[in-house]
Amino acid sequence: MKVEPGRAPYEKEIENNLKSIQAEVGGGLFQPLYLGAGIVLCCNEEGKLNGMPPNRWLGNDIICGPFFLVGENSEEEFVSLTDRQMQLARDAFAQPEQFTGEEPELEPKVTIFTW
Repeated sequence: MKVEPGRAPYEKEIENNLKSIQAEVGGGLFQPLYLGAGIVLCCNEEGKLNGMPPNRWLGNDIICGPFFLVGENSEEEFVSLTDRQMQLARDAFAQPEQFTGEEPELEPKVTIFTW
């Protein structure tokens, strides 16, 4: 399921290879985020840094740029979403969100871990 800024989610077939995944998230590095219920959100890891438009709230953060949702099998490979997962994803991301551009969550953050 593809989710683009300002649009309702829609079903899309995506080839399961790095080049296709990168193309779907606007190029560069992609970041998988595990949402639960076997659903993985794939977005551009540098969406905020690259100035991509805000798309949807995810918890206390904003995902910038296009993203897509896939399932995951027991071998941790991407697979098509089940009907139940599709409904959960539609419910979660159905409405395009409005942003003012002033949200502090739109500022890129870097977390540094030390040992």
